[in-house]
Amino acid sequence: MVTTPRTLAFATAAAVLLAVSACTSQAQPAPMPTVSMGCTKDSLPTETAGKLTIATDEPARPPWFVDGKPANGQGFESAVAYAVAEQLGYARDDVTWTRVGSDSAIAPGPKDFDFGIDQFSISEERKQAVDFSAPYHLVRQTVIALKSSKIAGKTALAELRDARLGAQAGTTGHQAITDLVRPKAEPRTYKSHDEATKALRNGRIDGLVVDLPTAFLLTEAETDDAVIVGQLPQVGSPQAFGLLLEKDSPLTGCVSAAVGQLASEGVLTQLEHQWLTQAAGAPELT
Repeated sequence: MVTTPRTLAFATAAAVLLAVSACTSQAQPAPMPTVSMGCTKDSLPTETAGKLTIATDEPARPPWFVDGKPANGQGFESAVAYAVAEQLGYARDDVTWTRVGSDSAIAPGPKDFDFGIDQFSISEERKQAVDFSAPYHLVRQTVIALKSSKIAGKTALAELRDARLGAQAGTTGHQAITDLVRPKAEPRTYKSHDEATKALRNGRIDGLVVDLPTAFLLTEAETDDAVIVGQLPQVGSPQAFGLLLEKDSPLTGCVSAAVGQLASEGVLTQLEHQWLTQAAGAPELT
């Protein structure tokens, strides 16, 4: 059998997708394969030969992007995209960005981009319509509070045990409170996100636990006087973000291997620390 870039890509994809299945049931990614010799700029069948076309939505929000400009390499997802491109042999000038709405990106059918990055959660349902790379980010649960709250500025889990914390019922946020923080008072539960947010704004709770993307949205766009207290350690089965590709794309295996290489080398952890922990002000609670 003749080995081609396409067969190499699919062979790598099978190994990586097995690793994805393992890591989404645990808090830590499984070992990933290294980028193969077939995963090179000269051999990859991209939309434009010798170029890599990456899609994201409009607007491109912080901290995933900075100043709404994906091409500047700033922000967590922009930095991840360029790191993947570099692993595959593409220089910055070889990368082209295109704007595609998230609903269109995850819909079945052909894509006019090589991969998309826009906090796409990996799920079995979505994998019926599109491909995903190995996860480049496992979402953490995060405590937010009003600036006037007694827990604003706290840095340790132990400092939250006297607080009145809340979360939407049945969420990983609620599990994080009970399993990790273990507050003295029973956590408040709410039927909906809106009810939980209203309780925070009205001061009925000292802090609200939500996933990190929601925390950024609430503190930057929806609640002027709210701040991120910090990210909690991983708990349960974390939501995983993956690069999105056309279903059965010949690029999936190589893109996944590139993400896996970045994970094994600690690059993804470094980028999280730079853009999410430091630049975006979401410290890790210890």
